[in-house]
Amino acid sequence: MTYRETLDFLYAQLPMFHRIGPAAFKKDLTNTLALCEHLGNPHLKFKSIHIGGTNGKGSVSNMLAAVFQASGLKTGLYVSPHYKDFRERIKINGQYIPQKQVVAFVENNRGAIEKIQPSFFELCVAMAFDHFARERVDVAVIEVGLGGRLDSTNVITPLLSVITNISYDHMNMLGDTLPEIAFEKAGIIKPGVPVVVGETHPESTPVFIKKAGESGSKITFADQHYEAREKLTDSESDSSSTRYDVFKDGRLFLENLEVQAAGPFQAKNVATVLQAFEVLQEQHLPALIKSGNTKGRPANDPLRQGLANLRELTRFIGRWQIIGRNPTILCDSAHNEAGLRSAFDKINQIPKSPKARLHIVTGFVNDKDVDKVLGLFPAKARYYFAKADIPRGLDAGVLQEKAAPYGMKGRAYSTVKNALKAAKRAASPDDLIVVIGSIFVVAEVI
Repeated sequence: MTYRETLDFLYAQLPMFHRIGPAAFKKDLTNTLALCEHLGNPHLKFKSIHIGGTNGKGSVSNMLAAVFQASGLKTGLYVSPHYKDFRERIKINGQYIPQKQVVAFVENNRGAIEKIQPSFFELCVAMAFDHFARERVDVAVIEVGLGGRLDSTNVITPLLSVITNISYDHMNMLGDTLPEIAFEKAGIIKPGVPVVVGETHPESTPVFIKKAGESGSKITFADQHYEAREKLTDSESDSSSTRYDVFKDGRLFLENLEVQAAGPFQAKNVATVLQAFEVLQEQHLPALIKSGNTKGRPANDPLRQGLANLRELTRFIGRWQIIGRNPTILCDSAHNEAGLRSAFDKINQIPKSPKARLHIVTGFVNDKDVDKVLGLFPAKARYYFAKADIPRGLDAGVLQEKAAPYGMKGRAYSTVKNALKAAKRAASPDDLIVVIGSIFVVAEVI
């Protein structure tokens, strides 16, 4: 099989959540455990960090991986979904899994795949674990796909579990209330394994404390100790990097910390990363970092080096990413209530000329309750509605109709690229074009 034929097999034979939605979500770990057993239980052969949450888990995963790489560790990174290249999901020190290894994995395990009949995601997880074990990574950062308790990644016993935050998303699978969603996310807390929670919330905090207590796991809430304050300047307000002064327990801890990422959630993500790194330093990290890598260097150096070079180290994409100038074209993967509210709050703060107009290219998946989020979109914008090029993409005409009662005026386009082309034709150099609403819409333009 060629690489293209292998991908065609994966996409055609295995149910994919990002293409068909909830029908692809397997609510148990049976298939993943069966695949791992067939592969010799690779998930038991490397150290790992497990990252869950509603928003920010991808950013936190990439940031921690970058810090580990800057610490001299051979670092695996598993994230989902992918934007452009399937291999974005599985990386070691920022390098994608080789095409030939993807082909070999499918060819060598074709019989087991046909017998077990895993979902696309279950197979991706097993492939990642196999790759990390074969390459003998020092540590792997594993991002939860959906939920936590029943997610395929939840067969690992990590050094640390991290839950970024809780918000409303995927309610049809995770529950209708924040405590119900928190219960699913808390499923990644393992006996005796410390857990860091990014944000304290009155509805989710008791759930996490109860689960940590039952598991005998030390729990730490990052926002109770760390605060990252963004240092805003007019010239840098929409750039790809952000600088923060970080306070720990009310005192300045890191001054002028550069993070090669931008956007409304990143201050909270940075706080979560710093808390996670602190817990790991206390528990495990000194034993992981090879002697000599930190000799003569300040203790916070891996943090500064890793975060300042985030995009180069991990190929971090799709979050608050500038893809064009004159007019500025900004892409962001925010797609749920909390993410979109923060994104538009941040967009409103971007300095612009009095005559500048806002153009928004947007689309959603058809199983999203769009009425819960359309009210967050600004009425004073010109809209370009588009259908993402996946089976579960919401028809652009339907979205246009649903958006009208919220004062969102614009045209429907057959493709995301056509929508963006129309926005670029209509925009003046001082205008701002935002592509937002679904990771699959963003994937088509970055």
